[in-house]
Amino acid sequence: MSAIEIFGHVREVDCYPSISIAYRILFTVPVTVASAERSFSKLKLLKNYLRSTMTQERLNGLATLCIEKKLLDDIDIDPIISDFALRNVRRNF
Repeated sequence: MSAIEIFGHVREVDCYPSISIAYRILFTVPVTVASAERSFSKLKLLKNYLRSTMTQERLNGLATLCIEKKLLDDIDIDPIISDFALRNVRRNF
């Protein structure tokens, strides 16, 4: 039986509350810490590259973009760029 099947059985029987709590804790613990390590690695690269010219807010934004690259790749940026261009039109007088 898999861990999720055992957890389901324990919940059905409802006579092992400690085991039920232990399984809930087990399911919330991440399998790896790769995302945390990747976050610190990307942050270190960004800080070294643009340390003197970057504010904390911009650094946080760039770090988030680097960490969540898979999510960012799924976003269609053309409408965002068009909206930005329309709002920031330079006027020639």
